[in-house]
Amino acid sequence: MPARALYRFAPLVLSVALLAACRGGDTPPPADDPAAQPAVDAALATDAPWVAALDTRIDALDDAMPGRFGVHVRHYGAQPGTLDRGQDRAWYLSSTIKIPVAIAVLEQVDAGTLSLDDTLTLAQTDFVDGAGDMLEHKPGQTFSLAALLEKSLRDSDSTATDMLIRKLGEDHLNARIQAWTGGGFGPVTTILQVRYDAYGPVHPGVAQLDNMAIVRLRNAEAGEPRLQALASALGVARADLDADTLDAVFDAYYRSDRNTATLPAFAVLLDRLAAGELLSPDSTRRMLEHMRAISTGDRRISAGLPPGTDFAQKTGTQHRRACNVGVIDAERARDGATLVLACAEDFDELAQAETAFQGLGRALGETVLDADAGG
Repeated sequence: MPARALYRFAPLVLSVALLAACRGGDTPPPADDPAAQPAVDAALATDAPWVAALDTRIDALDDAMPGRFGVHVRHYGAQPGTLDRGQDRAWYLSSTIKIPVAIAVLEQVDAGTLSLDDTLTLAQTDFVDGAGDMLEHKPGQTFSLAALLEKSLRDSDSTATDMLIRKLGEDHLNARIQAWTGGGFGPVTTILQVRYDAYGPVHPGVAQLDNMAIVRLRNAEAGEPRLQALASALGVARADLDADTLDAVFDAYYRSDRNTATLPAFAVLLDRLAAGELLSPDSTRRMLEHMRAISTGDRRISAGLPPGTDFAQKTGTQHRRACNVGVIDAERARDGATLVLACAEDFDELAQAETAFQGLGRALGETVLDADAGG
């Protein structure tokens, strides 16, 4: 049975069980190096002087933005501490899931089971809409793992990402995420599967559409034109779709736990990455270099940070959802890095979320970063 058709048969109890599992990860696992545990414990405190000031600033940003704005900040340094405004719940991650995908690939490179020089052949079935240039290439072309990693992280290319997940296997990927974080993540799927899972409940024929039909849906404007395009692809009347609006279609998908995580759980992943606990020094360096060079973050947190701030980051965007996660001063790791995770939802326009992300960048510069600088 095609994986995209399974949504019709998955029992409700499984979703409930997985959602309960997603509640894990709020208590970080011990540091690999026992000597580092005091720094971790200090950074989890909530009484640092900058915490209240940053909380007030974010409160104003949240009030000004339609929808909800979740933020988690953990700081190591002269004034260690944590501010968690993640509302004790999971958030939809969109393309920020490309971070654990890349870590899982590089983990196998470090183990010697994969090589960055290994190649994957682009198949017609790999194509999925999104950023990057992979849609411009022809099936049959080969790409090294190194090239696909760069495209996935720097350009947020979803086709490259899905090729990497195809190589890893979803079960392996999710098992590794669980091992790294101790819980807090829902199941991570391919980007293409997201499309099938979102549109699938609208009409049973969606499961039979090929991936290129799904890709072409993005040629239609988000909203009613997208649903009309879906009806046309299915060869049915618009009235045959079980969907009042595109917002309702995606809201139903977001109520699942797929491709979600609590912000503290994702913070554990970023913390362990920067601390060198997940990958070799070379692979850690490669990850952070790609995250520093992303082409999709100019209008989010980095736009508000002080000029020259070292921010290794990843963005994610989907219908009425956006995230920006990363590590400031990652090379300092538990001696002075700052973990930042922010997700916005149910905004009217992406620009509203981007304004909140930029405001968060300014608030970080004027509170936690300024406090450590002696300001």
